[in-house]
Amino acid sequence: MTDAADPLVPPTPRHRSPLLAVHGAVPASGADAGVAWHYGDPTAEQRALARGGAVVDQSHLGVVTVTGPDRLSWLHSLTSQDVAALPPRTSTELLVLDPHGHVEHVAGMVDDGTTTWLVGETAPALAAWLDRMRFMLRVEVADVTDAWAALAEPVDAEGAEGEPVTWRDPWPHTAPGGTRYGVEDAAHPGGDRRWRLVLVPRERLVAEVRTRQAAGWPLVGTWAAEALRVEAWRPRASHEVDDRTIPHELDWLRTAVHLHKGCYRGQETVARVHNLGRPPRRLVMLHLDGSGHLVPAVGAAVRLPGAAAPTAGGAEAAGEGRQVGRVTTVARHHELGPVALAVVKRNVPTDATLLVDCDGGAVAAGQEVVVDGEGITPDRPAARGPLARGLGHHPMLGA
Repeated sequence: MTDAADPLVPPTPRHRSPLLAVHGAVPASGADAGVAWHYGDPTAEQRALARGGAVVDQSHLGVVTVTGPDRLSWLHSLTSQDVAALPPRTSTELLVLDPHGHVEHVAGMVDDGTTTWLVGETAPALAAWLDRMRFMLRVEVADVTDAWAALAEPVDAEGAEGEPVTWRDPWPHTAPGGTRYGVEDAAHPGGDRRWRLVLVPRERLVAEVRTRQAAGWPLVGTWAAEALRVEAWRPRASHEVDDRTIPHELDWLRTAVHLHKGCYRGQETVARVHNLGRPPRRLVMLHLDGSGHLVPAVGAAVRLPGAAAPTAGGAEAAGEGRQVGRVTTVARHHELGPVALAVVKRNVPTDATLLVDCDGGAVAAGQEVVVDGEGITPDRPAARGPLARGLGHHPMLGA
């Protein structure tokens, strides 16, 4: 259910979890290679996780540390988030953007008072990039993935003093300085998803899981975690991000971007698209017709029915319609059935039933709007005079 060819995903797992030796474990693939997809009963595992009593092996994630007295101000200057005065044991999320505002790295961040911890899916590349950006500042960067592993818990709490380093997922609550393209926080389906990552010494991974199992928490796989992530409309770097992604398209201005901080790489694009509106693409959740027992693969084409599709010779042909996007995550939810996240063109009608290509045919898909089709945030600056004309023809923002 993941795209192993995605450039953000390492081609082979860095670590193979010892928990794959548990009876019934079925290995995951793609971005989740190295941990279990499920342990024999994915439906029961999803229900346990949704109830708030389960533990998920996330030891395939990477961990980067930054130490030194300049670490917070330095990360503040490089990334999309305001972390210059981040209090200890307060979780946030940040992006590293390229000069054109495209997403390069995504990391959950928490500081324990002496060390900043960054958890994500591109640890080697992120650590290497940060190391190149140190210059004369008093910071040290280390990829500590070989020493530390992550366990996920459905708990909505920060780590307390004296407890292990813990990153609490802020999604989907709009952070100070952030904004939203989708529904209000109170109406967001992700508001019910509790998720945090607890960092443990890698040699203690099995022991920490057994402690939780002794308290009545079953060990569950990534099938369950991904299904609940899709339900929560939660973007993930290895799935929803490609080389053209800007944060607005995935509603990442909620939790990972501070609009009023100082300059950082890619900030001009972030500000321009926020001010003008209409990012070129938008994230959508799809409810897939499961009656034909066809499930698309990640990367499958999403099409608009009835739209003419160009042929190789340039003529227009009827058929399944023109491609307007691609599937980024596919999951089987224990209540919703087959669901997916997809990235589609902004101007796709939000009420249209779409078609998704599958091996053996196509399936119909109803949309749940994650990023509004107009691409305008509640705090978008008011247009002034002639600046309002021609917004839809801006070369960067698309039609």
